[in-house]
Amino acid sequence: MTTHDRSRDAAPVTRARPSRTGHRIRILVADDHALLRQALRMMLESQEGLEVVGEATNGRDAVDCAEQLMPDVVLMDMVMPGLNGIDATRQILKRSPSTKVLILTAYLEDERLLQALRAGASGYVVKNSDMEELLLAIQSVRRGNTYFSTSVSDEIAVNEVLLQAKQPEGKTGYDLLTNREREVLQLIAEGLSNQAIAEQLVISVKTVEAHRAHIMTKLHAKNRTDLIRYAIKRGLVGLESASHDEAKLQAG
Repeated sequence: MTTHDRSRDAAPVTRARPSRTGHRIRILVADDHALLRQALRMMLESQEGLEVVGEATNGRDAVDCAEQLMPDVVLMDMVMPGLNGIDATRQILKRSPSTKVLILTAYLEDERLLQALRAGASGYVVKNSDMEELLLAIQSVRRGNTYFSTSVSDEIAVNEVLLQAKQPEGKTGYDLLTNREREVLQLIAEGLSNQAIAEQLVISVKTVEAHRAHIMTKLHAKNRTDLIRYAIKRGLVGLESASHDEAKLQAG
């Protein structure tokens, strides 16, 4: 997984003008791995009826790009720097309800699937799926259906997760966080200093400190290590993108 430093130095988000050919499915690809984004673009654009209108390197760029381009489908990675795919999905669907989000991830876990569904995702495909299945998933969610890749259906009791996703979600500390506080929490977990967070979010250091204090209160955290552990457990960051010392502690 790309670190936060590389994400800030990455090339600008790729954008394209909206297509005037209404029969095409317009797709936004959001993933922090450049090679994967480029490969997906090449494969998708080789298919008749599909058009990749943009690429995003992280969740925040995905939200901005989706609002500008209004794609039919967003292929969304789950773990990305800056803003994770789950929270990006929530923000995209709030701003563009007609857009469908298809999670494309390496994670095959009940809890991850539940989070995706509660965020409003229309499908969940693991990255070891073949191109034929990805195309089927894109076409299916575009028509308003819900799609799970074969490996998801084989490993997870999908019907139970679907029922659980429809139940009222109990309020947890994370549910009490604002969108900005969730961003700050993720950046803390990625190892950024208050100054670096302030620069990335274009806010003052004092504002970052205030957000951090509110986060710690809401999550009943005593220190920065508690916040990082919470973020890893919640799936906001992977071990490879978490603060180095804490990742070693969790892995060991």
